Amino acid sequence: MDRVFTISSTLILALLVNGCGGDEGRATDTSIFGDDEGIDSGNSSSSSSGDGDTLESSTGTKLDTLFEETTATAEGGEAQGCAAIDFLFVIDNSGSMGDNQQALIASFPGFIQKIQETIADVDSYHVMVVDTDEYWNDCTVECAFPFPVCTFDGVNGCDGAPSVCDETLGGGVTFPLGSDASNQYCNLTGGQRFITSLFHDAATPEKFTCIASVGTDGDSNERPLQAMTAAISPALNGPGGCNTGFLRDDAVLVLTIITDEEDNSSGTPNGLYQNIVAQKGGHPENVVVVGLINDLDQPAPICPPEAGEAPRLYEFMNYFPNSLRGSVCDLNYSTVFEQAVDLINTTCEEYVPIG
Repeated sequence: MDRVFTISSTLILALLVNGCGGDEGRATDTSIFGDDEGIDSGNSSSSSSGDGDTLESSTGTKLDTLFEETTATAEGGEAQGCAAIDFLFVIDNSGSMGDNQQALIASFPGFIQKIQETIADVDSYHVMVVDTDEYWNDCTVECAFPFPVCTFDGVNGCDGAPSVCDETLGGGVTFPLGSDASNQYCNLTGGQRFITSLFHDAATPEKFTCIASVGTDGDSNERPLQAMTAAISPALNGPGGCNTGFLRDDAVLVLTIITDEEDNSSGTPNGLYQNIVAQKGGHPENVVVVGLINDLDQPAPICPPEAGEAPRLYEFMNYFPNSLRGSVCDLNYSTVFEQAVDLINTTCEEYVPIG
């Protein structure tokens, strides 16, 4: 967003007086707002003379950079703020996740309503769901029989082979099939594997319900972090990939993990974190991570002791400066999503598009 600065005649005079002393000891790069809301002037270091002759305002603003910062904005310099938001939901589709998926679906309408109310300047959203394995359904053995023995809500799980993307880890879900799944083709706009309609589209909650009902026939060897990393990788997000066009340079990336188990992905949490940050131009601050995961490491856990802790997921989330955790065992996710909106809004305001 553009920032307009008003400079009083007193400050201008102080600047001119300081400028008469030459350039020695002049600060080369200083943010007007400090570390939290800095506008990058293009330099990577700052200095001042040992004599302390760099003038500052009462708020800590270095006056010898004020004209430089103002001019950059006036000449169309890169302003802060996101133009879009990309939501990636990674949903565990193993046998114990039926209630958790329903809690997510029930919380979604309130989530998007608060997004609309809070982040009014953004109206471009992508919403994609991936599950935690690469299987379309569990009918592999049954489909070898000459008669239908694998049906879900009247849909024959052996009737026609799924596309390659349906059986690719990280491919966006468009046709959940199996126990507790939506068992229908979700018919997303343009045949894409993510929702592209605006959040004020009345059909959005219905479409989300369809793709988020991933079912409970998935592999018990859950790989949410690997699925997440694959979903936004160049292989899947680039031209010709399953998720082509999902990830955008001008969008905040919001990652939501919903699982009641530990992550079993290949690779270390730090390596997977680095892969995700690389897709956002090396800026972890442009990513928000929401984890609805086991809470046994917390002072007052909701999950039962037999649920087990998830140290890989804890470590992964701790790397991100903008992260928020809630308990996957909670019956209602509305509170954590309300908190998430505030975090997303702040991240959006401070976002500088890459590229």
